[in-house]
Amino acid sequence: MTSQEISEMLRSLADPSIAEHSQRFFKTGKGEYGEGDQFLGIRVPVLRTQAKKYKNTPLEEIQSLLRSAFHEARLFALLLLVQKFAKADKDEREKIYQLYLSNISCVNNWDLVDSSAHQILGVYLEDKDRHLLYELSKSDNLWARRIAIMSTFYFIKKDEFDDAIALSKQLLIDKEDLIHKAVGWMLREIGKRNLETLESFLKVHAKEMPRTMLRYAIEKLPEAKRKDYLSGSFSSAG
Repeated sequence: MTSQEISEMLRSLADPSIAEHSQRFFKTGKGEYGEGDQFLGIRVPVLRTQAKKYKNTPLEEIQSLLRSAFHEARLFALLLLVQKFAKADKDEREKIYQLYLSNISCVNNWDLVDSSAHQILGVYLEDKDRHLLYELSKSDNLWARRIAIMSTFYFIKKDEFDDAIALSKQLLIDKEDLIHKAVGWMLREIGKRNLETLESFLKVHAKEMPRTMLRYAIEKLPEAKRKDYLSGSFSSAG
């Protein structure tokens, strides 16, 4: 199946009313994080269902889709890559990893990042040096920074917290709310698995954390502790 044929299939599923809503939801106005993005108007469950039917699409065709002007085509390409990566051998995983990195500018909204980063970069880097994530976390590109922290979700699920903690420290001063949310989310996931690790981080950094990041991080804590962290009345000792 070619990228052109898949694009035609996606256009056949388009819904202008959904597209209009998506334009607003994903902040595509001037100066907003998704400025200029275009939508066909296709729900994610529909894309996931179709992706299963096109699982054998060649990588070069997926790359063409990933460079589409349409958001849903890029998401569809990433869903295909995630499917392929999960079943690929070592050589094929290397190709998918390199394709992802060479097209990182196309992974340019939070849903695109969150649907792919931990399932491709996270898995690939499990047994490798992870300096790439630290490089991405320093990028001027908002989405590269989100990819960096979201890739650690895979490690967190394996009870490996060091990279998520280190990247969270690096991103404490980030100016973007979408980074605050992602970091807070990963810290919350750490806390669900190891409360001591989360609280050790909070006792040192809670007072300097952006409010959104802190709220996300403490969401699953008991109400009394949440209030203490939000008010800054917690003890940083012990």
